[in-house]
Amino acid sequence: MTEQIDLAKLERMSGIDPAVAGQQLNEKVGMKLVEASPARVVGTMPVEGNLQPYGLLHGGANAVLAEALGSTLAAINAGEGRAAMGLELSCTHHRAVRSGVVTGVATPLHVGRGTITTDIVITDDQGRRTCTARLTCVVRDKPPGA
Repeated sequence: MTEQIDLAKLERMSGIDPAVAGQQLNEKVGMKLVEASPARVVGTMPVEGNLQPYGLLHGGANAVLAEALGSTLAAINAGEGRAAMGLELSCTHHRAVRSGVVTGVATPLHVGRGTITTDIVITDDQGRRTCTARLTCVVRDKPPGA
């Protein structure tokens, strides 16, 4: 069984500047973190409020969910005193979604000292794959005092 990360500890670990805490994109798209461990990060996002002009889930919203989950997984695996920042994101949109909630699951593909690459699968309420994404994060030491 994998170690489950305390979500409150994860927030403290992230090093979010209190001055920008209320301006996080994850909150604006309605993302909710459901599960977080070094082996898997799961989150959900409502379709409503994240549509493009044709009434479908916006591809950019998929990208926001994918990057948020993959970056969280990278931050957990980077460890204390290290920061993970997105370097490259690719998304393939397989199926349109018009309503409900999508769920993203991020799992590690490569965990190294300098880079961490994650696979993110997003599914609809019926469990059908709607998007596949891959995120590579660069990992660096946090500056002193950060």
